[in-house]
Amino acid sequence: MSAHDEITKTVTENDVVLYMKGTPVFPQCGFSSTVVQILDYIGADYASVNVLDNPEIRQGIKDFNNWPTIPQIFVKGEFIGGCDIVKEMFETGELRKLFEDKGVQTTA
Repeated sequence: MSAHDEITKTVTENDVVLYMKGTPVFPQCGFSSTVVQILDYIGADYASVNVLDNPEIRQGIKDFNNWPTIPQIFVKGEFIGGCDIVKEMFETGELRKLFEDKGVQTTA
């Protein structure tokens, strides 16, 4: 399976997907850590993909969206953005509203 096909499958099969450096338990960069903290704070279930485990996925996710940085977050198959966008959306309340509008459960 190509990296593009694998990414398509992952973002289609999961409500929320975070492509990140490291894992939610052990993020390998500050930006990935910030997004994990935000998602954990609002209580969203999400799948994560450690791009450090697979160089094809690491480059593939950048090509998939024409977005040069990691982390990247998808909600219901839609690319939302990276750390700065997620952080701003969280601070303004837009992130929680997006999750609600897309039918994604949060606990906080």
